[in-house]
Amino acid sequence: MTDPHMTDPRMTDPHTTAGFREEVRSWLEGHLSGEFSHARGLGGPGREHEGHEVRLAWERLLGAAGWTCLGWPEEHGGREASLAEQVVFHEEYARAQAPARVGHIGEGLIGPTVIDYGTEEQKRRFLPPIRLGEELWCQGYSEPEAGSDLANVQTRAHLEGGEWVVTGQKVWTSLAHVADWCFALCRTEPGSARHRGLSYLLIPMDQPGVEVRPIVQLTGTSEFNEVFFDGARTGAANILGAPGEGWRVAMATLGYERGASTLGQQIGFQREFDRVVETARRTGAAEDPVLRDRLVRSWLELRIMRLNALRTMTSLSAGEPGPEVSIAKLYWSEWHRRLGELAQAVQGREGLVADGPPYELNDLQRLYLFSRADTIYAGSSEIQRTIIAERTLGLPKG
Repeated sequence: MTDPHMTDPRMTDPHTTAGFREEVRSWLEGHLSGEFSHARGLGGPGREHEGHEVRLAWERLLGAAGWTCLGWPEEHGGREASLAEQVVFHEEYARAQAPARVGHIGEGLIGPTVIDYGTEEQKRRFLPPIRLGEELWCQGYSEPEAGSDLANVQTRAHLEGGEWVVTGQKVWTSLAHVADWCFALCRTEPGSARHRGLSYLLIPMDQPGVEVRPIVQLTGTSEFNEVFFDGARTGAANILGAPGEGWRVAMATLGYERGASTLGQQIGFQREFDRVVETARRTGAAEDPVLRDRLVRSWLELRIMRLNALRTMTSLSAGEPGPEVSIAKLYWSEWHRRLGELAQAVQGREGLVADGPPYELNDLQRLYLFSRADTIYAGSSEIQRTIIAERTLGLPKG
């Protein structure tokens, strides 16, 4: 059931991307060898603990060769690559099974935010280390009492002696345990509520006032963490936008979150789907008419997902992200969760037993367990449905 069009250059623009696709493919094949030959396939959802050091070295090699931050302006070290070229890169990167990126939060989230909202000094300070893979970032948004209600942020910060002093707690902070910096939404105006009085601060992680506690997931690994700020400090200049304008900047960051990389993500989805089909044939589950129907439906929905992603890319290239962004997140996360459930179903009884002690999961078991979170992180399905209902369909607020 593999679809050749998932990596066909005709799905982007053959006249402008065929040569670029060959350049990307050739470079990846030439460098995923030698010391990086064992890096193929490392990392990914539920496996972020794998090969961190070799993946960090790979990130720095990508940066030195100019393969990070492709869409950034040339003045900031990027290539100003077209959207079609960025799609090609992510597709070829996934096709080559290159290791999961360790700098994607810096490149995809805080980097574009600094470009659009940072001062010239901030751009000089923060952009080069992101592009070269020398500094890693994490995102300090969610809190224990807020969750998807981002406007309910309670972490506080005030100016003292030329520095912001930060106190509070963030949670579900992906990769905080390896991050050098955190961009955090903090309440800087006492007595303010909801969207008002928030500021967007850049906080160094390696200091006495920051404690990171990993959270063990269903997979037995710890991709995300609790982060406690207890009098943590950062320079007064480490704020994006003016004090009190944090909500506007934070929303801009979220707008960058779902870009060209989604098409590369779908090649990974295709690979997972193919593994589910292979398992179904091996276990005999493919002969079950109900499971066959679910497999065919999953295949069709993956094709639809790609068309939706291309539509979203068109919207993003035209300017501000539209409702397609929320639709895409809702669609792929719900589909991937169903694929995880299907992965367990086709395994039968063997899916209920770990491969080895004490808790060694096979790929399909890990898919099932980790995909339970897809409909929660990066905006839960409930939040996405509310956005679609209110902003797209114009329904009254509940």
